[in-house]
Amino acid sequence: MILRRFGILCGILSPIIWLSLIGVAGAMRPEFSHVTHYISELGERGSSTELMMRFAAFVLTGFLYLCFAAALLATFRDEWHAVLAAGLIGLDGLGRMGAGVFACDPGCVGPSFGQELHRLFATVGFVSGILAALAWSFTFQRRGGPRSLTWYSLGTGILALAFLLLMSWNRGPMNAPGLFEHLATAVLSVWVLVFAAHLLCVPEQSSRRS
Repeated sequence: MILRRFGILCGILSPIIWLSLIGVAGAMRPEFSHVTHYISELGERGSSTELMMRFAAFVLTGFLYLCFAAALLATFRDEWHAVLAAGLIGLDGLGRMGAGVFACDPGCVGPSFGQELHRLFATVGFVSGILAALAWSFTFQRRGGPRSLTWYSLGTGILALAFLLLMSWNRGPMNAPGLFEHLATAVLSVWVLVFAAHLLCVPEQSSRRS
C-alpha cells in the first residue's frame, strides 16, 4: 500500500518536474526558442543547462516514470492488457533516462554515436508514451472505468501522435519543430499527471475493479 502510494506520487511529481525544468532551462538560455529548438538542445553537450537537463530532467523524471509503472503493475497485475499498458509507461521512462545519459551534440545535428543513441532513446520514449495513452484507453474501456478518462486517454494519444508527426514534417516557412515537440510532451505529461492523481483519489481495491 505504501509502495503503491509512493509510485503514484512519483507519477504526479515527474510531469511537474519535467515541465518546470524545461521552463527554467529555457529561461536560463536567452538564445533558446521553444518554437524552433528541440527540448534536447537544453541538455546538449557543453551547454550551461546540460547537467540540469540531462540528470534532473531526463534521468530523474524517467526514473520516476519507472516507479509509477511499478505501482501500476502492482495495482493491475491480474490483467494482461493493464500489465502491457503499464509496461509502456515504464519503457517511456527508460527511453527518457537513456536520452539523458547520452546527450545530443550541439544543435542536436552531430554525427556522433552518442547523438544517435540520444535520438534512439528519445524516439522510444515518445512512441512508448503515445502507445501507453492509447493502451490505457483500451484498458479503461475494457474494465468499465471512467468514460471521461477513457476518452481523455484516447484523445491524448491521438493528439500527441499528430504533434509528433508535425514536428517531424515541419521544415517549411513556419519552422516550428520545437513548438510541436513541446506540445506533444506537454499533453503526454499532463495525461500522466491526471492519471496518477485519479489513482491517488481511488482506493486500491476500487482501482482493481473499476
